[in-house]
Amino acid sequence: MIKSYVKRLGHFTPAQKKAYEKLSGAHLVSFSEENIDYEKTFGSKNGVTVEIGFGSGLATAAIAEENPGKNYLGVEVHRPAIGRLLWEIENRNIPNIKIIEYDAVQVLEKMIPALSLDAVHIFFPDPWPKKKHRRRRLVQRPFTERLASCLKYGGYLYMVTDNEDYALHALEELSACNILKNNYEGFAVPQGWRPKTKFEQKGLEKNHVIRELLFSRKV
Repeated sequence: MIKSYVKRLGHFTPAQKKAYEKLSGAHLVSFSEENIDYEKTFGSKNGVTVEIGFGSGLATAAIAEENPGKNYLGVEVHRPAIGRLLWEIENRNIPNIKIIEYDAVQVLEKMIPALSLDAVHIFFPDPWPKKKHRRRRLVQRPFTERLASCLKYGGYLYMVTDNEDYALHALEELSACNILKNNYEGFAVPQGWRPKTKFEQKGLEKNHVIRELLFSRKV
């Protein structure tokens, strides 16, 4: 199986490690090959957004905090990142975030039912810039078909990247999905409700152009 990520060692700070050990039992959902029960997982019937690869989790926490009537399911494989988001959840008292520590491809294929998500967020995924590695990119067929099938009618997929080649590739791949429609002609305008990520800020400091894609499932 080709994976869209590599496990970075990353520095596990004492605070992240403590948060992971203390809070994972309350906020992590175990991977399963059965469909997730959203109501049981979140304790509410609110709509669910999946975020794939949330990094530091600061944007995730901010969005969830601003939208208490929505539930957010983060999928991440890097434990320091999970520890950081758990710390944010605890310190901000954010009840509407749960986390799955597992490969996003497997999670979407095994755990997420069709027509069940309000949205999918993919902010700054690994661009795998070398040509020989492009097959590892997350946003491409056939996985885009699976992502689209998990969306409710009218639900949206929102991707942001600072890599031009990946942006053009993702635009082509998403446009090829016949159950999705582009909400814009080409790339989307910046969505004002999305907080900037630390990775994004570093990109802007290097004069990288941020490109956004916003597609919705056809009704």
